[in-house]
Amino acid sequence: MVWVNAILQGVLLGGLYALFAAGLSLMFGVMRFVNIAHGDFIVVAAYAMLTFAVTWGWHPALSVLAVVLLLGAAGYANQRFVLNRVLGKDILPPILVTFGLSIIIQNALLEGFSADSRKIQTGALETASLQLFEGVAIGLLPFLIFVAALCVLGVLQFVFYHTPLGRLLRATSDDPEIVPLVGGNNAHIFALATMLASFVVAIAGIFLAMKTNFDPAAGPARLLFAFEAVIIGGLGSIWGTLAGGVILGVAQTLGAQIDAGYQILAGHLAFLAVLILRPTGLFPRMKG
Repeated sequence: MVWVNAILQGVLLGGLYALFAAGLSLMFGVMRFVNIAHGDFIVVAAYAMLTFAVTWGWHPALSVLAVVLLLGAAGYANQRFVLNRVLGKDILPPILVTFGLSIIIQNALLEGFSADSRKIQTGALETASLQLFEGVAIGLLPFLIFVAALCVLGVLQFVFYHTPLGRLLRATSDDPEIVPLVGGNNAHIFALATMLASFVVAIAGIFLAMKTNFDPAAGPARLLFAFEAVIIGGLGSIWGTLAGGVILGVAQTLGAQIDAGYQILAGHLAFLAVLILRPTGLFPRMKG
């Protein structure tokens, strides 16, 4: 039962990793662009939730809405007025700019919140569990995070394949040069894609703040987990991020079951194995 528990905990942890990865996968799928500051924006969302809900005492629902709107607006503005200026055939300028953003965000958070580790206390939710059968139980909070990940990915799937915005995003992904010829605006579409990704980033940051400790330097680790989940699942694949997150989570919890020091290493080894055996990921995105 110990190993069954470890696998179940890994699956649920994969839900959080899928939330980390979904925004990154979306941006790459549309713009072929990896945002090095992605993990830092997740941490920004966590600090925003902490500020609204704890420091200012806002109602949790209002705090969640504020964080989602704040990150969405910031994502749109950042893409429209900063990142669009450096996007092109050369991948180096966007990487350098987002690396600089990462450094700026980390230092700004350090100045504003200090280096102390923080966490939002969720009361009974932290210890509540669901008994599946004798000897096997799952935490209620991890279960809710996993359900939220399913809902978020389902909404993204619907937006991409059943809405006018989704058709624009897919058209831009397939051939960005032809979009202006049919009346589209690539700069605006890229910004909308980043805004959509930022909504997911906000949700990921909120759950990060509820589930574990975080500090201003926590962003790069979140980026690494997101990147590994995206690569395992397949670049640009929406549901592939869930598969990648689950594989990464299960590898980590099984590694931790063997020895606490093997947790992160086991995840990296799983990522390396998939990269060697299937470089395109398990579910690479299909065109069209």
